[in-house]
Amino acid sequence: MSSPIGLSEGSLDALHHLREKREINTVTLRYADVPGVLVPDVEGNLTPEELVQALPADAPRLVVHELSFASPEGMRRNAQLLIFWMPPNAAEQEETYTAGYTALKEYLGDVHVHLTARRADQLEYRRLVALAG
Repeated sequence: MSSPIGLSEGSLDALHHLREKREINTVTLRYADVPGVLVPDVEGNLTPEELVQALPADAPRLVVHELSFASPEGMRRNAQLLIFWMPPNAAEQEETYTAGYTALKEYLGDVHVHLTARRADQLEYRRLVALAG
């Protein structure tokens, strides 16, 4: 991977599991003890509400989440979201995680919904659906 950050083997496996096998819908990543290496933090099949509960209140995370919803016409749709979780009391880590977020945007080039959330209400289901459109 030609990005400024590294994805651990576990991160690559988790992202593959999410994107190819579709047995899970959420992967959260955090920086490991090794500088510049993202490792999986949570892998699961989470609702948006469970996703918010899984995010730490005092630490950033990078999240890839497959959102399932119905279009206004009633058609079932899915959209992958790349979420940069940056709570206010973790501001000292923002620059480091911003680099990871930018690299993940490049790595996951087919994910078109990107958002930064600083508060849990910014990850409310209806807002996510509106963004995924």
